Amino acid sequence: MKKQTLGMMISSLRKEKGMTQLDLAEKMGVTDKAVSKWERDLSCPDITSLPKLAEIFEISVDELMQVKTETKEKSDENKVQKIISVALKGTGVAMGIAVTVLSALGKLENGSAFVMLGIGLAAVSISLLNNKSEEN
Repeated sequence: MKKQTLGMMISSLRKEKGMTQLDLAEKMGVTDKAVSKWERDLSCPDITSLPKLAEIFEISVDELMQVKTETKEKSDENKVQKIISVALKGTGVAMGIAVTVLSALGKLENGSAFVMLGIGLAAVSISLLNNKSEEN
């Protein structure tokens, strides 16, 4: 559903129901001028009247307000993705630090250093690619 202003939403729902502004005003206990102002986004219905408005249009208040609720599953999945991303970046940083420290102490062969840096670079790259794909 395309994001609309509350006024546009009220207007389109009213028209779908074949109601005039006066019809809606009578059901809501307001004037037709008030409904006109709502639809032109010059004012908004009182927050306490939103449930009644949603009931008239036979939709939920969330739908009226165009609220997207995130399921617990989706929320948990996002947390796991963030943890994985942090772990991958941490791996990259840890490999870089390990190579630097071990090289300074003379305890690391060149071949091992390249492998460790490769692992770190791969971990950071995976994290960045994962973040990039989530943006799209």
